[in-house]
Amino acid sequence: MSKKTAKKTLVEQILEKAGVAHEALILNALNTSEELPEGISRHTIYKTLALVGDKTGPLVAMVPLTAHVSEKKLAAISGNKKVQMIPAKDLQKTTGYVHGANNPVGIRQKHAFPIFIALSALTETFFVCSAGEVGRSIRVNPQSLADFVGAEFRDIIDA
Repeated sequence: MSKKTAKKTLVEQILEKAGVAHEALILNALNTSEELPEGISRHTIYKTLALVGDKTGPLVAMVPLTAHVSEKKLAAISGNKKVQMIPAKDLQKTTGYVHGANNPVGIRQKHAFPIFIALSALTETFFVCSAGEVGRSIRVNPQSLADFVGAEFRDIIDA
């Protein structure tokens, strides 16, 4: 019996072509810890958030699923007085992705939005983020991903 493999997402194809090591995962981030694949915990799953600054326009923040982005900290480091989440109705036309599918690789391919990753990612050998489709994720080294998309590691989590 042959095992049918899912078609690679555009994000997976881009990373593969660029030689960025990653692993494709089928993952529902809302699963309980007991339902997550072995070796993955909720604090290693990062959500990709699209925000807009009053001076710079759109920007991207990646924080653990278990944390909240500090809009105040993000505004300060990005040169804005204020940042706020992009409204859901404007998300796809701004980033090209629907809620739950935003990812730094796909966004960087089309836009030069600044990308900030929470400092906590530097303590991980790998983290998990969206692969550009709801329910599809990639496991990747945070520094490798940051280097590829030109992201900065910064203190952007609410204390």
